[in-house]
Amino acid sequence: MSSSDLFPVFLSLRVSTIATLIAIAVGIAPAWLLANKRFPGRELLDALITLPVVLPPSVLGYYLLLAIGRRGTIGAWLEHTFGVRVVFTWQAAVIAAVIAAMPLFVRAARGAIEQVDPAFVGAARTLGRSEPYIFFRVVLPLAWRGVLAGVVLCWARALGEFGATLLVAGNIPGRTQTMAIAIYDAVQAQEMARANGLVLILTGISVMVIVLLNRLAAPSGNSLAGDVHRLAPRSPRRAAAVKRAAGEVSGER
Repeated sequence: MSSSDLFPVFLSLRVSTIATLIAIAVGIAPAWLLANKRFPGRELLDALITLPVVLPPSVLGYYLLLAIGRRGTIGAWLEHTFGVRVVFTWQAAVIAAVIAAMPLFVRAARGAIEQVDPAFVGAARTLGRSEPYIFFRVVLPLAWRGVLAGVVLCWARALGEFGATLLVAGNIPGRTQTMAIAIYDAVQAQEMARANGLVLILTGISVMVIVLLNRLAAPSGNSLAGDVHRLAPRSPRRAAAVKRAAGEVSGER
C-alpha cells in the first residue's frame, strides 16, 4: 500500500484517539452522577446520553449538521465570530466520533462505578475525605477494569465511525477520508486491493480489541480484604477505621 493509501489509517487513529480522550473528559462526570445520584431528570439525561447508540448514523449526522454546519447554531456563530469553519474538516470527524462513541464509555464506566463496594466509599467519608479524593483514590482504583473496558470500546467505535462522519466531514482524500470511508470509496471505485488492505487492518484491530476486552472481563482474583489492605491509610488508627467500616458494610450484605 502506498503512503496515500495509508493516510486514512493514520487519520482514523488520530481521530479515534482524540475523540476517546474527549469522551473520557466529558463522560466520566455523568457516569459517576448516574451511578451514585438520584435526581429529577435522571432518566432523561440517561436517555440523551444513550440516544446516539440507537439513532441511525444518518440522523445523528443530520443533527450534527444542524449544530455545527455553516447554517447551524454553533457553526454559524464560530464562522462569523472567529472565522472558523468546522464542517468538512478532520475536526468535524472528531466531533462525530465523540458523539457516536461516548455513550459506550459512559455506560461501561457507570456500570463499573456502581459495582464498587460501598464500604470503601463510606469508610473514606468517615475519615473526612473529599468527594474528588474518594473518586480518584478509592472509586477509580476499584473500578478501573470496567472504566478501561469502556475506553477501549469507545476508541474502537470511534475508529469505525462512518455515517455521521461522512455527513459532517465529507469524503475528501488526504483531508477527511477515514478508514471506514476509504473502504466505501474503494469498493465504489472497484479498487478491491486497496479495500482488502484496509479491511484487514480494521479486522486485525477489532480482534485485538476483543481479546483485550476479554482479558479485562476476566476475574481479577482480588478479595475484599486485599482491597482494604491496598486502600487503607498508613496510619494504624485510620487503617483500623477503614477495616471496621468495610466489615460493617460487608456484614450487612
